[in-house]
Amino acid sequence: MEENIVLTMRGIYKSFPGVKALSNVDFTLRKGEVHALMGENGAGKSTLIKVLTGVYSKDVGEIRIDGIKEAINIHSPQAAQNYGISTVYQEITLCPNLTVAENMYIGRGKGSTIKWKEMEKKAGELLDNLGIPARPKQQLGSCSLAVQQMVAIARAVDTDCKVLILDEPTSSLDDNEVEMLFRLMRDLKSRGVGIIFVTHFLEQVYEISDRITVLRNGQLVGEYEIEKMPQVDLVAKMMGKELDALNVIKKDRTAETAAADTLYEAEELSSSDAKPFDFRIAKGEVNGFTGLLGSGRSESVRAIFGADRVTGGTVKVNGKPVKITKPIQAMKQGIAYLPEDRKRDGIIADLSVRENIILALQVMKGFFHPLSKAQAEAFADEYVKALEIKTASTDTPIKSLSGGNQQKVILARWLLTHPDYLILDEPTRGIDVGTKTEIQKLVLKLAEEGMSVTFISSEIEEMLRTCSRLIVMRDRYIVGELTGDELTQSHVMRTIAGGEK
Repeated sequence: MEENIVLTMRGIYKSFPGVKALSNVDFTLRKGEVHALMGENGAGKSTLIKVLTGVYSKDVGEIRIDGIKEAINIHSPQAAQNYGISTVYQEITLCPNLTVAENMYIGRGKGSTIKWKEMEKKAGELLDNLGIPARPKQQLGSCSLAVQQMVAIARAVDTDCKVLILDEPTSSLDDNEVEMLFRLMRDLKSRGVGIIFVTHFLEQVYEISDRITVLRNGQLVGEYEIEKMPQVDLVAKMMGKELDALNVIKKDRTAETAAADTLYEAEELSSSDAKPFDFRIAKGEVNGFTGLLGSGRSESVRAIFGADRVTGGTVKVNGKPVKITKPIQAMKQGIAYLPEDRKRDGIIADLSVRENIILALQVMKGFFHPLSKAQAEAFADEYVKALEIKTASTDTPIKSLSGGNQQKVILARWLLTHPDYLILDEPTRGIDVGTKTEIQKLVLKLAEEGMSVTFISSEIEEMLRTCSRLIVMRDRYIVGELTGDELTQSHVMRTIAGGEK
């Protein structure tokens, strides 16, 4: 092994029933570098990481680690840790009710005697050494998500970590927290730690990474130095096709939708979590709620769908007053809602792809009028094909699918009800750029066909590519409404910062 290389994976194969997840994949990590592992959902990133960390056993291939002459066999996560390979996942796996020091050293003591003072002293020295703003005796749950991530990293580093895997570490962090995490990553780089960075945020890849390895359909596309790989070229390699600078060409339909009949209208609508607001959407319009996290975007659409307890306001659908205080009432008025948290509120993990797709339609029909097996299979097959959902079969449990394909299944569920009004809350969060583009194009196609769509995304550029009207929120109040020439990133940011209630 070359002097500056800490890890090599060569000719890695891994198959599951009906799916070849990895086929002849190579990966090389050098000391003191941040190496981004990129690819669309289903490209094989998670499988490669699980092979490296002993969650899955490889079918064929060789793994070598610095300091060991022979190829190694990683048969468990504990074995991976013994070889100096540590992983910090998107979901914090530490214990929020314990202190920072206890989380850093839990499960690592020998014998029955715990030397608390020594543990807290070591934790304090490590926290100071890494510049982590936390105290050893502080309860972990009182720390921000970013600091909790950093404590998890500190725990990994203190186990003589040679390879640190960060799996979507920034997905729940704001910009300041991301920068805090990046400072720690740069510090670890300077100490010679090799970091594998798995993320869907292209801008972050270019800010922090030295190299990129791209996978597609379980195969290696290539390894590239960051400065020699323009963003558009990276996207093309991930997708296997050219993409015009990530842009979806949006037809300006502002005048068309302004003249269209109003489909849904609410006055002073409020819920247990949403302050009173007025809202309307025209037939065939794509509009969106935008604002910082916590501004009230999700709370507003949940009130529209009756997902939270409605406390006031009046609602009209097609000009007629209606009562919507429960999701089933919204569904019967032709309203569909794809929630922000697909794992908590969207998928039923243990059910099959087919069962997840037909769920909303079956609820509307009533469970005393079940769909026949032939109908269910026909519907599922139709939408698996239409949305290009990657699954071995419609009998596959949805939890086995990649995040992007899970999102497509939930989208299929609602499209099957043929709604007049579709609400999409963060439909592209945590999924690859190719699937993001597919969903954006689908939204515009549905609007062209007459469906009304409310689209919410944390990425302003994505909203500008899809929406003809943006409702800007701050502190759970609407502070502005932008259309036409006002739909620019700078205008949105100014409105968020300085709009009036």
